[in-house]
Amino acid sequence: MKYILVTGGVISGIGKGIIASSIGTILKSCGLRVTAIKIDPYINIDAGTFSPYEHGEVFVLNDGGEVDLDLGNYERFLDINLYKNNNITTGKIYQHVINKERHGDYLGKTVQVVPHITDAVQEWVMNQAKVPVDDDRKEPQICVIEASGTIGDIEGMPFVEAFRQFQFKAKRENFCNIHVSLVPQPNATGEQKTKPTQNSVRALRGLGLSPDLIVCRSAKPIEMAVKEKISMFCHVEPEQVIFIHDVSSTYRVPILLEEQGIIKYFKQRLNLPIDDQPSDLLMKWKKMADRYERLLKVCSIALVGKYTKLSDCYASVFKALEHSALAINHKLDLMYIDSIELEHSTEVENPVKYHQAWQKLCKADGILVPGGFGIRGTEGKLQAISWARTKKKPFLGICLGMQLAVVEFARNCLNWTDANSTEFDPDTKNPVVIDMPEHNPGDMGGTMRLGKRRTVFKTQNSVLRKLYGDEMFVEERHRHRYEVNPELIRCFEEKGLKFVGHDTEGNRMEIIELENHPYFVGVQFHPEFSSRPMKPSPPYLGLLLAATGTLSAYLQRGCKLSPR
Repeated sequence: MKYILVTGGVISGIGKGIIASSIGTILKSCGLRVTAIKIDPYINIDAGTFSPYEHGEVFVLNDGGEVDLDLGNYERFLDINLYKNNNITTGKIYQHVINKERHGDYLGKTVQVVPHITDAVQEWVMNQAKVPVDDDRKEPQICVIEASGTIGDIEGMPFVEAFRQFQFKAKRENFCNIHVSLVPQPNATGEQKTKPTQNSVRALRGLGLSPDLIVCRSAKPIEMAVKEKISMFCHVEPEQVIFIHDVSSTYRVPILLEEQGIIKYFKQRLNLPIDDQPSDLLMKWKKMADRYERLLKVCSIALVGKYTKLSDCYASVFKALEHSALAINHKLDLMYIDSIELEHSTEVENPVKYHQAWQKLCKADGILVPGGFGIRGTEGKLQAISWARTKKKPFLGICLGMQLAVVEFARNCLNWTDANSTEFDPDTKNPVVIDMPEHNPGDMGGTMRLGKRRTVFKTQNSVLRKLYGDEMFVEERHRHRYEVNPELIRCFEEKGLKFVGHDTEGNRMEIIELENHPYFVGVQFHPEFSSRPMKPSPPYLGLLLAATGTLSAYLQRGCKLSPR
């Protein structure tokens, strides 16, 4: 097993996840089996109880793990399926060690950070690195490990110390450290500064790790003189300094790394059984990146949610839309709309903001309401859904978006004016969305219906079934506490809102479709988590096709995309 540790310096959010994913993609393109591990130094057991404004979206894995969004990057780039144990947190490690101590495994010894916590980290990494993540179920050959945060952070110290020890346990030919740093360019001078990188590398060395590669992030391409300066002051060869500047899409990052000789370096440094040139996989990435930058046609989608101030809150939704837009040769124009701004209260308090939000919604080619929790902004989402239904605008509702589509239909088509979800009104007389029996209101973490579940189509006359290739069932990832009330289904179907997909028992409603509408679809699951750059998610692809007016032609061609 070969281990590649990716650390970061100067600032957080510098792009370690994309660098780690891109390195994995390059190595996979050379025919190697690659897995990935993300280390988060927070004490939370998992990311499940975070506000999206804390760390971005909560990414859900097949096994129900609620993890950091960077694991989504790994899965999309590498086309693999990871597990909850591929995300290590301080909370998980300490819980593991404390459980062992309570069990008596330490035989009366004093339990300390060194060696017990650091040993637990190393043991976890070695065990998880062996777990197959590809469809062929073979053991990986390379494990890319991303250490979150910035070198020098107090909460990350035990992990840094663990890898200081681990580099000797794994041996030099099996362990490589890549350090990602920032090269800022102040507007006052216009000069690219290397001092932050020098200080960051010095701090890393002071903690016992020496970088094999220094990846320098910058807004603009870095000059050769800067590369030579970093090489000299950071005690590495010039070819060990890699530059990644801001690019139009993340698809370009693996190409930039490959162009700077990273394959040849890894082959020599880790003694890898590979050729110097990448395979067809990386060529496909290059073609995809080139095509992305040449797109001329634009498709606009309005995303109506309540976490619109930070794009990372809906990272997987954005990527799923982008994958679908790319598949049909369109550039995505994603317009974030805060659902509160569509409500009457905003019209009273700030009419300018209200009308701007409605103007965005009205000019969008399609409307998407993603998942979420809490009552704030739900009336605005209901307004957007009503607009999509009555104006026959292509619409996709995900999780809460589907539930609210049912609420909106009940209020405006069944005349149940007080219809609601018990999440927002426990005493409603028409509870069209209800608590699930498994929901435990005591503990918040890990108590939802999580992970990959099977959805069975109950009819052949379904747009989504056709988009999925006319399969009898699909398996997608879930994350919800509430469900559509199964006792009221007949009332909806009589009026044209069809529940075309159920769970395997036939009790849980999974997919809705509205008759006589270009595309009005809601799904209880989160198909964005399984979308891939070269394999777009069918519900998202359907939305983009409908928004561009090409869905009927696509279905008539047997769900085949037109030649590019």
